[in-house]
Amino acid sequence: MIEIRNINKTFGDRQVVKNVSFTFLPGKTNLIIGESGCGKSTILKMMVGLHEVDSGEVLYNGQNFPALNMDGKQEVRKKIGMLFQGGALFDSQTLEENVRFPLDMFTSMSKEEKLERVNFCLERVQLVGRNKLYPAELSGGMKKRAALARAIANNPSYLFCDEPNSGLDPKTSIVIDDLIQDITREYNITTIIVTHDMNSVIEIGDNIMFVYKGENWWTGDKSQILKTTNKELFDFVFASEFMKQVLGPKQA
Repeated sequence: MIEIRNINKTFGDRQVVKNVSFTFLPGKTNLIIGESGCGKSTILKMMVGLHEVDSGEVLYNGQNFPALNMDGKQEVRKKIGMLFQGGALFDSQTLEENVRFPLDMFTSMSKEEKLERVNFCLERVQLVGRNKLYPAELSGGMKKRAALARAIANNPSYLFCDEPNSGLDPKTSIVIDDLIQDITREYNITTIIVTHDMNSVIEIGDNIMFVYKGENWWTGDKSQILKTTNKELFDFVFASEFMKQVLGPKQA
């Protein structure tokens, strides 16, 4: 479990994150949603240490991550998997080498053990036998699946996904969403997803925080979001093309 308590972040004279608190649950797909520039990506970056918090706590199973020393932070980072918006695969490395990267960084596994784990992860994301391919030889969806295989290679307790469906067609987005949700539940991972994809919200939003102008403006799940009386959330949800198609122009 991860809990953020009263976290704040200011850049220059602009406060981007304002006293935000939320609990991210294990075995659930925890979504951070909101308009562009609302502070959701900054929250994610503070949680993994890419930005320092100005004040507040980021608790990993009760440990305040910002207050840990370098060794303590490194121990937490070993338990984190990251799925970046663009996939961030290494172009000069094969899929096998890409997926093995966190194992080389954080484990003392033998070469044989690493290969076994790599093959397991590639199989889990439906890329069996693609070990020797390079990223340039993959479609956009395959790249995202390969990046997901790398993110889970080290058997993480925490999985962070930044706009995992960015640049993907709707059908491929559903495949990625289903994979993330299945892996989350199967291994009881605490998964945090920053997204503006309303299809993802409606399909896999187990635990949702809506951020508005840097504040936690609403919390709930996918069944509650369609019944919201929160004006800002309603405007955000029903402005999306996906919801207009689902409900029709009169209702949306």
